[in-house]
Amino acid sequence: MRSGSDGGPRVLLVCGDLRPGLDGVADYVTRLAAELRAAGATVRILCTGPEPSPPGARSVGRRWTPSALATAARAARGADVVHVQFAPSMYRFRAGIGLLPPALGRAPLVVTLHEYGWWRWERALPGRLWRLVERRRLADRETVLLVPRAAAAVVTNPAHAAVLQRRFAGRVRSTAVPIGANVGVAEVDRATARREVRAELGVAADAVLVAFFGFVHPVKGVRYLAEAVATLVAEGRDVHLLVVGGFESLALPADEARAFERELRGQVADAGAGERTAFTGFLAADAASRLLAACDLACLPFTAGVTAKSGSLLTVLAHGLPTLVTAPPDGADPELADGLRVLTASPVRDGAALATGLRRLLDDPGLAARVAEAGKAWAAERDWSGIAARHLALYAEVGA
Repeated sequence: MRSGSDGGPRVLLVCGDLRPGLDGVADYVTRLAAELRAAGATVRILCTGPEPSPPGARSVGRRWTPSALATAARAARGADVVHVQFAPSMYRFRAGIGLLPPALGRAPLVVTLHEYGWWRWERALPGRLWRLVERRRLADRETVLLVPRAAAAVVTNPAHAAVLQRRFAGRVRSTAVPIGANVGVAEVDRATARREVRAELGVAADAVLVAFFGFVHPVKGVRYLAEAVATLVAEGRDVHLLVVGGFESLALPADEARAFERELRGQVADAGAGERTAFTGFLAADAASRLLAACDLACLPFTAGVTAKSGSLLTVLAHGLPTLVTAPPDGADPELADGLRVLTASPVRDGAALATGLRRLLDDPGLAARVAEAGKAWAAERDWSGIAARHLALYAEVGA
């Protein structure tokens, strides 16, 4: 493998819309690029959408058109590895990026599958035909040619690895690299943050603050968490919900985000938690970290369940918060077994189940302390410098 001016590989990161404040994968890309540069790699980013602010990034237009693919092909001539970040929403559910591999020439291709196993770009073909095409490594129902032509596919969780194995029968090399926290832990005094934030919210100094962190979308289940909070308040507990995150994102554009915010606020009020719930909107990393440091518990009530690929989960665990998550309907992620690093609630979309889980944490300080400590240690193992090191090792292997 050739090397850049700093002795590291020359990496071309390719993605969709690169606005970290509106998309978790975009945030991942900017963090990965920064860590790779810190480790000595020369990194350029090609993306779509408005001209991005991160250094070393270039927009190729509104979407991955033939002209944009040609631009990427030219950029790839000076790269040791081309690394595509794939999630359908990042490309606005268009298949254009899947046609990139034939244009790349000699540069080896790596693809990270942030979302995989639930979408397909072409629905006219029956599933049986797709299985035949994939088994022969001719195309992929989601990534078109990206996975079939890749030197390696990076998966962030066992579920995606299983889909890859099922479709390609081991004919696509996969490497597991976990994701990291969306927000680092700011250097704040926790006792001071607890006191100040409660004063800012106008709640008692000993009130319990339950945090939700991440983009506030319909699939995040915040309405059911509000129902759980209302249940606990009816029992005489002084519990408040702090929703840390914005509504607008690439997956939920401005008009839809405003409409959903109105709907959710109404649902929270109807549940009886209106005066017990505070919405912060999107915050800078340090401001979000300060609020999380002030909380007692965290709860992520996603309607599809929570898995280890959640940056929101890694963030609340990194802040040392005992955390309750919903288990996916088909079974909990083995890394998130109940009582190991988190507590789990089942079924999804169930305020009563969430209330039960929160009670367990509130009534058993020993249990809360154990899962918080284990979760924090697990999050520390997924630090961004380690993630970058694993990528550099993979680049060296595919470029050898």
